[in-house]
Amino acid sequence: MRCAVIFFLLMLLNVPQAGFAATGKASGKRITTRTVAAEDQASAMGILSIIPAQGEPGTTVTLSGTGFTDKTIAYLGSFSMATKVASPKILTFEIPDLPPGLYALYVKREDGATSKAYNFSLQAQKPVVTGIAPDTIHNCAAGREREVSISGRNFRDGAQVLLDGAVIKSRFLGKEAISFTAPSLLASGLHQIQVKNPTDEVSAAIALFVNSRPEVANVSRGGDFVNYYELIIDGRNFLQGSLLVVDGVRLSSGDVPPGGREKLIYLDCNRLIYQRHPYDSTTKNFSIQVVNPNGEESPVVSVNAP
Repeated sequence: MRCAVIFFLLMLLNVPQAGFAATGKASGKRITTRTVAAEDQASAMGILSIIPAQGEPGTTVTLSGTGFTDKTIAYLGSFSMATKVASPKILTFEIPDLPPGLYALYVKREDGATSKAYNFSLQAQKPVVTGIAPDTIHNCAAGREREVSISGRNFRDGAQVLLDGAVIKSRFLGKEAISFTAPSLLASGLHQIQVKNPTDEVSAAIALFVNSRPEVANVSRGGDFVNYYELIIDGRNFLQGSLLVVDGVRLSSGDVPPGGREKLIYLDCNRLIYQRHPYDSTTKNFSIQVVNPNGEESPVVSVNAP
């Protein structure tokens, strides 16, 4: 009788007896205290690690944590990322092209659950130079021959070209190209070329070589006069003050030295005139070579002429 009364009171109080499970009336689903604890654990979401902890646009970030689903999305501040969920514990995203600064990084699931936010430092994107064309220009090049194109990535509108650390005039062609004209008075040798973005990030340097070595491309017969004739020497990188070495004898441009008759006339970077006074009109073989004031020499050229 006592047991019946206790059972009746328990029914009135809607308290499950030991050994029995409460039944959900709305769904008809059996829910045990163990099931509820497991579902609460599955719904918990958090970020355990961020690799790397800072980066620039284009960097891939990997998050490890708990409670991720296929529809979990990572956020930097209010900006959502194209997120790839590899597993309930791993997701990745690529940092989009956002302004540099400190952002709150967190993840949000489709059911509205949101993780704790962490500070993420977004760095300005550094320009990268991959090549220049041409990488060598000649000292006497002119016009378009002095135009140089820089290829790379992450160039921003307003980017500048640095020549040996100094800003020179340039033309922005896009995120992957920028061009400039090499100054006409650029000294011979190697020069450093860099790209600097408006946010002050500077690329690594790449070399531009200015070649001032004289080259003789052709020697032809010019005008004939009473006691001399002209040899026209065509080539490049001839300088005011270049010497002409004829069979080992040096001949400078300008005035004829005392007791001498041979004369060298500098016309421009590509042409010299050698006034030759032969002893007779017999054709003979002799050598010529152009030597610049800095000591650079052209290859020796053999000539057949009087």
